[in-house]
Amino acid sequence: MKNVTITVSDLRDMLDRGDPVTVIDIRFAEQHAEWTIPGSRNVDVYEALQMGDTRGIDSVTLPADRPVVAVCNVGRTSLLAVDRLRRRGLDARSLEGGMQAWSLAWNVAPVAVPGSSATVLQVRRTGKGCLSYLIGAGGEAAVIDPSVDPDVYAELAKQHGWRITVILDTHVHADHLSRARVLAELTGATQYLPDQQRVKFPFTALRDGDEIAVGGSRLRVLSTPGHTFESACYLLDGAALFTGDTLFVNAVGRPDLKAGDRTEATKRAHALWGSLQKIAALPSETLVLSCHTSEPIPFDRRAVVAPLAEALKAVAALGGTEKQFVKAILGRIPATPPNHLYIVGFNENGEFPPFDPAMLEAGANRCAVA
Repeated sequence: MKNVTITVSDLRDMLDRGDPVTVIDIRFAEQHAEWTIPGSRNVDVYEALQMGDTRGIDSVTLPADRPVVAVCNVGRTSLLAVDRLRRRGLDARSLEGGMQAWSLAWNVAPVAVPGSSATVLQVRRTGKGCLSYLIGAGGEAAVIDPSVDPDVYAELAKQHGWRITVILDTHVHADHLSRARVLAELTGATQYLPDQQRVKFPFTALRDGDEIAVGGSRLRVLSTPGHTFESACYLLDGAALFTGDTLFVNAVGRPDLKAGDRTEATKRAHALWGSLQKIAALPSETLVLSCHTSEPIPFDRRAVVAPLAEALKAVAALGGTEKQFVKAILGRIPATPPNHLYIVGFNENGEFPPFDPAMLEAGANRCAVA
């Protein structure tokens, strides 16, 4: 077969433009339910195709007036599906690298921040659920929790006439490789991290109450331990709070990743309770902008954001007292991400692997507890 594959970049561009395309995910139904391409349709024929059984893919009804993209884990079994679909006259292609490669795909949504003159762009890894931010004001720009290729931020900044001067992480990440150090080298920007002793490379330390200027706007540091002990949030012009993995629009950050034992996870859960009380003291209309979401992010240019009051209401079921909260959160810890210790190691050392990062990062986001 010739010309039977499509790259992640080409499929990303099609979805970003809104081109008509049918994406069928041939993986197991439970895999599709946890981690998928937005708008894709699950046709659970992965095992059958590997066993030589084509009845499932042969009988699936698909529109004939648009291309079809078949997706599997790494782009091999989907070729079997494409062969059968092409025999029916359909314009079918297999996604190169499958969902592992798709984990690096991204899209952008603008964020309207009333009360701030800054322009905020939410840069999202659509398949991984990572959310990062490019904030521009007065010709300068800051990047928070960079998780996609550094060139993406550099090009977006160039399009808006901004020079990236500030790069921040909210904490030492465990589910994706931070692009902050590479981006700092690319742009010459200052790299900031919350004050801690974990990382083994030079950075500018931030402490509670510190402020960073970005053009005419300011980011104020709020120390918010819990997800990790060094976790911090950044408040933009008193109007929008970049919460990292402390508070999501409908969940809170898990306190157990790389915890030495249950005792440490419990201490972090208590710290998280205190941090949420600190955040709750901000104006209720403050926008919550986290660095992850548990859902695939469509190409709809609609930011993942919620007012603080709404976000806090969504997690109220975790308990009204500190004791109830700690018990609830420790009782709802999701499955541990498979490669988080390797990712933490790279992030603590300020290194990037000499192989495809998707090999470590691929998979659903599991940073939240709801």
